[in-house]
Amino acid sequence: MYLAHLDGRLVLVSPDTLRAVDVERLSGGRFGPDPMTAYADWDAFRAFVATADIGAAPAVPLDQDRLGPPVPAPRQVFAIGLNYRDHAAEGGAEIPSEPMVFTKFPACLAGPRGTVVLPPGGNVDWEVELVAVIGREAYQVARADAWSYVAGLTVGQDISERITQLAGTPPQFSLGKSFPGFGPIGPWVVPVDAFGHGIDPGDLELACAVNGEEVQKGRTRDLVFDVPELVHRVSQITPMYPGDLVFTGTPAGVGLARTPQRWLVDGDELVSSIEGIGELRQRFVTA
Repeated sequence: MYLAHLDGRLVLVSPDTLRAVDVERLSGGRFGPDPMTAYADWDAFRAFVATADIGAAPAVPLDQDRLGPPVPAPRQVFAIGLNYRDHAAEGGAEIPSEPMVFTKFPACLAGPRGTVVLPPGGNVDWEVELVAVIGREAYQVARADAWSYVAGLTVGQDISERITQLAGTPPQFSLGKSFPGFGPIGPWVVPVDAFGHGIDPGDLELACAVNGEEVQKGRTRDLVFDVPELVHRVSQITPMYPGDLVFTGTPAGVGLARTPQRWLVDGDELVSSIEGIGELRQRFVTA
């Protein structure tokens, strides 16, 4: 079962039927309607789901247009730059020896489908990313144990306005990536142990298309610092809390690195997908 945010409420989604079960009703109030309650006590929530009679619970068809971000209020959002070798190469940058960490402010988070208003005069770019959701407080975690601190994985878009991002010295990475709607995630969170047979959560295909034209394609096995390594390294410095997000980086193909450079414009549709999880759909409009 996947975790989603439907009409402001936490639901479980069957990947086979795409029907949703309300968690508060299923649990008799043990877990509330706020999606963050699942991550606040992830071990207990996972144990509850494993024993609940979900098949007998009332379910409704899932309308993905009504989904919100499956993790709507993380305390921290970590984002990693230059974390695919081909992306570093297309920008003429060296492979980092340590994770290049910045943030997307949580106010930019949005659901898996919707409209994004283009900032006036901006150069807006795409970056499809695997996003890890932290499930247990992680501090100074060993790499070998890191997966046990991850509740699940979702699809993310690190939409970036490059003029703001690259302005000043040092550049304003976090501001340029945090306009309203610039952090869509979803459509749901897939628990690490819930991926289908033959799908390795450490080796997933991710892709991005603009108006049906594929602009990015890669595999998460090509991450410079994979999910366990990121949890290990970041947690050596700062605690990571339940519900925190880690945007793990993007493969080659961004508009900034193209000749000529290419930006999202009014009317464009951006589709971002990851194997075994699902897809995001954003349409861009002028203010």
